[in-house]
Amino acid sequence: MTRTPAPHDYVHRHREVIRWGDMDSFGHVNNVEFFRYLESARVEYAMTVLANEVRAQGENIILADLRCAFQRQLRWPGAVDIYTRTVRVGRTSLALHQIMCLADTDELAASADTVLVWFDFAGQRPAPVPDAIRRRIAEYERTRPEGL
Repeated sequence: MTRTPAPHDYVHRHREVIRWGDMDSFGHVNNVEFFRYLESARVEYAMTVLANEVRAQGENIILADLRCAFQRQLRWPGAVDIYTRTVRVGRTSLALHQIMCLADTDELAASADTVLVWFDFAGQRPAPVPDAIRRRIAEYERTRPEGL
């Protein structure tokens, strides 16, 4: 059985404050909000680690796949910490793993696996992940991603 990564396995941390409006009629944070929290962390990760503003011009990342496993309900008031890391770098893609924990704890609320594709917007097709991006990821991550 594979061990679920713990917060100390990650370098990148992003905090999201749970808003009253994030809850649904069941009295817990709606599942859609989990995806928004993960998205905010992914964008911050891209801007920090890839040193790249996420925008649809030139070459940049696009979301190809996102899977989320929910571990516990969240409620207002509160906050979550989302930890993100690159676990694999392919020819044209990056695989990320994220965990969402109750703020300042190791209590897992959700985990997610994401595939980002390096994309040429002019040509409308995948492009090779640049060597500069590969170097930034290798320098940033505590655990060396597969493929680097």
